[in-house]
Amino acid sequence: MANNERFYSILLLFSTIVSSINLISSEKSLPTNQAALFVFGDSVFDVGNNNYINTHRAAQANVWPYGQTTFKFPTGRNSDGRLIPDFIAEYAWLPLIPPYLQPGNGVNQFTYGVNFASAGAGALVETYQPQNVIPLGSQLNNFKNVEKMLKDKLGGDAETKRIISRAVYLIQIGPNDYFYPFSINASHFESNSKDKFVDYVIGNTTTVIEGIYKLGGRKFGLMNMGRLDCVPGLLTMDPNRVGSCFEPITELIKLHNIRIPNVLRDLQRRLPGFKYSLFDSYTAGTEAMENPQKYGFKEVKKACCGSGPFRGSSTCGYRAGTSRDFELCENVSNYMFFDGSHTSEKANQQTAELMWDGPSDLVGPYTLKTLFQNF
Repeated sequence: MANNERFYSILLLFSTIVSSINLISSEKSLPTNQAALFVFGDSVFDVGNNNYINTHRAAQANVWPYGQTTFKFPTGRNSDGRLIPDFIAEYAWLPLIPPYLQPGNGVNQFTYGVNFASAGAGALVETYQPQNVIPLGSQLNNFKNVEKMLKDKLGGDAETKRIISRAVYLIQIGPNDYFYPFSINASHFESNSKDKFVDYVIGNTTTVIEGIYKLGGRKFGLMNMGRLDCVPGLLTMDPNRVGSCFEPITELIKLHNIRIPNVLRDLQRRLPGFKYSLFDSYTAGTEAMENPQKYGFKEVKKACCGSGPFRGSSTCGYRAGTSRDFELCENVSNYMFFDGSHTSEKANQQTAELMWDGPSDLVGPYTLKTLFQNF
């Protein structure tokens, strides 16, 4: 076990050095007028920030078999390969957007964007704070640090304003906020209002969006709440309905998804120049689960990596001595979910394609492609 951990630690350090060198060597060849991509959120978008903080093992994905498909080693991404922001960067002709905390980052890289997301993060400060993750508000503070660094190094406000105003801000937040209360007290919402809680989550998210706007950000890409209630890890939450989606969270998801479009429309009315793309992750996820063969999946309830029923227990990557405490599927491309809470690279790519240039019934009022190319 010790030898394996040392091996993957060396690989992670080597990849960080190589990434930094590649970014420096490629800067002159990249288009300087390209719109940047700044990423905020949780484990769905975290490309490795939690590698560099003192947090709980469950909030990190820096062990094999994470990363096995594309990178061939664990990068900190909660998947077998690339995440949604990785594909969006590719479609926007940008390099891979690195984690904010990655050593070696500099101003030249920040002109193309940076990823602030942290696995376990929520819109609420108290969400998973015993695990010492980076909540959304702190991610905004990190963006403010980048904005200040750009001003200091680029010689004034003009170039910084150009970069920030042309950039797209990708945000995915909320699932941890809605699950966390159930993880500490199953009866939490018997004495607390679901309506007020959803308003609290959306209110904190809105505050961060407005904070980015005050710094000059104008173009935002968001997802509504997807099928969090149906991930493998939640199919056993209700012992009386094993194998069924966890309905108490379904109610919160539906409340959130009713309200978030109205909030974004209100922001568009109030804030001059504000433009957004909202992806209907709930409908897209439901469609894939109900018609898996259409999307190339053979399994949409069971995870590729994990243990227990549906491989839903978060043991992917865990080892006891020389043996592993998890099961691993033979062909991850058959699976919608890589572990008990996160989708596979194949599913991430399908989602990214829809966010980039999907039909108007799933993404609007703009697609991410339009935000990058037309404004």
